[in-house]
Amino acid sequence: MPVYVTKDKEQLYYKDWGSGQPIVFSHGWPLTSDAWEDQMLFLASQGYRCVAHDRRGHGRSSQPWNGNDMDTYADDLAGLTSYLDLHNSVHVGHSTGGGEVARYIARHGSKRVAKAVLIAAVPPIMLKTKANPGGLPIEVFDQLRAGVHADRSQFFKDLSAPFYGANRPGSKVSQGLRDSFWLQGMMAGHKAVYDCIKQFSETDFTEDLKKIDVPTLLIHGDDDQIVPIADSSMLSAKLIKKATLKVIPGAPHGLCSTLKDLINQELLAFIKG
Repeated sequence: MPVYVTKDKEQLYYKDWGSGQPIVFSHGWPLTSDAWEDQMLFLASQGYRCVAHDRRGHGRSSQPWNGNDMDTYADDLAGLTSYLDLHNSVHVGHSTGGGEVARYIARHGSKRVAKAVLIAAVPPIMLKTKANPGGLPIEVFDQLRAGVHADRSQFFKDLSAPFYGANRPGSKVSQGLRDSFWLQGMMAGHKAVYDCIKQFSETDFTEDLKKIDVPTLLIHGDDDQIVPIADSSMLSAKLIKKATLKVIPGAPHGLCSTLKDLINQELLAFIKG
């Protein structure tokens, strides 16, 4: 099993498929690199090298007590790209992974980065504050923490419905996809899952977004029940210098799975463009 050992001696599992220009994927909470399998299979078949890791505390990676914070996530990503000697990469982040990509570029620069893609991403900041009146109140995230603490397994089963839009009339989301969400979530360490809620909800990425200096595609569904578009990608598009916003009508948060063919084509066109 391929692993990268971080500077604090933790093991990060990663996948490395295909050859060509690198496409590096950062997954959302509470998932794993498996969430990218549809994009990786497609793009690797198109002549690209696709790399995705399980964030520390998630999936098959180590489950340390400490280091479950956005700076460390970004440093882990930087370490992996250096270890694999990746250059001219396209970094793709979904949800929390979008925050990870933004913090990585802001913290480590874009010398290895050609382009970035933020899909249903959490920046600039999810939490409602005086400076961000359109955000979600802290009670929303306290409820997530309470759900994780009380019955993590059932909580993930329930969360899979709004995540993929399975609670919408006429939904065709399969039970298998929802089960995959549950399985990936249960692979994560309890401490990492709990800590990460604070990271994706309270981290302010405003200054990080201003430092992104590569062409950036933002993709977001206008029926995202997890990361509402109005207070995320709509704002991020105004902060990133070279941003293009693509709004997908009716798409849920987990659109990389429910609309995988559309997302794959959007990614391919942006990478080639």
